[in-house]
Amino acid sequence: MDITYFQTFRAVVAHKSFTRAAHELGYAQSSVTMQIQKLEKFYGVKLFERYGKGLALTNAGEELLRIVVQILDLFQQSKERLSILEEGTLSIGTIDSIATYYLPSFIQKIRQRYPSLSIRLQPDQEPIIVEKVRDGEFDIGLLYENKPTDMNLCYVKIREEPLVLVANPNHPYASYQTITLDHLSDKEWIMPEASCNYRIMLERLLRENNINYNIGLELGNPEAIKRCLMTGFGISLLPRITVLDEIERGDLVVLPFAHRDIKLDLQLIIHPKKWIPMVLRDFMDLLN
Repeated sequence: MDITYFQTFRAVVAHKSFTRAAHELGYAQSSVTMQIQKLEKFYGVKLFERYGKGLALTNAGEELLRIVVQILDLFQQSKERLSILEEGTLSIGTIDSIATYYLPSFIQKIRQRYPSLSIRLQPDQEPIIVEKVRDGEFDIGLLYENKPTDMNLCYVKIREEPLVLVANPNHPYASYQTITLDHLSDKEWIMPEASCNYRIMLERLLRENNINYNIGLELGNPEAIKRCLMTGFGISLLPRITVLDEIERGDLVVLPFAHRDIKLDLQLIIHPKKWIPMVLRDFMDLLN
């Protein structure tokens, strides 16, 4: 017996009307009539009697209603319990800046919806993240990209992530109205690791415009870069989200530099053949 027949039966009882039950369920009235007729044929009893324009349950109908309420309650429990079991572990590959500054609020929200969910957040280098999403080791990846680097994966743009040139407030350029590429010649940089997409983008731009640059320090995460900037005179290009607090406090300043080639998107990557359980679908919806 199709469970929807029981749901239709309960709706007809609640509304005492085939028409109103059909409206609630989004069915044609003929479909509701057919389902009730099939129930009556299956059990070999009459479930409803007509009194004027209304409906009333027969004795058999009243007995079936008591059973149907229990069946539908158990059906709902089964969905809820299996949904909890489905939570399992959500594995996310990303880079340090996204893991630290962007994801925490979304992780809190998804954990509120799924208290039993275990989240494995694994910062790594961009090429490794792409590889592990492709191999199924990560459920999803979150990266700063301009365009797909692996055509076998699906890329979903979450938002544009502004990149800013930052320095100590005492840096000579802090008082400039505009910073051009020529101003960057021979300046000392504090750079993220070589595999970082926004470093790759910056170095490409500098090379294409014949701008000499010096890498004074290469550091593995934005926190280390910011601390060095606050105590020295280097400059660095970072996602704006990573320096919002320091800018607000006045510990760092954004230098007035902009270029059409300095921009990245926050991209979600996922294998096109990956099965997406409800918890992962809800998490992806939160990000969008």
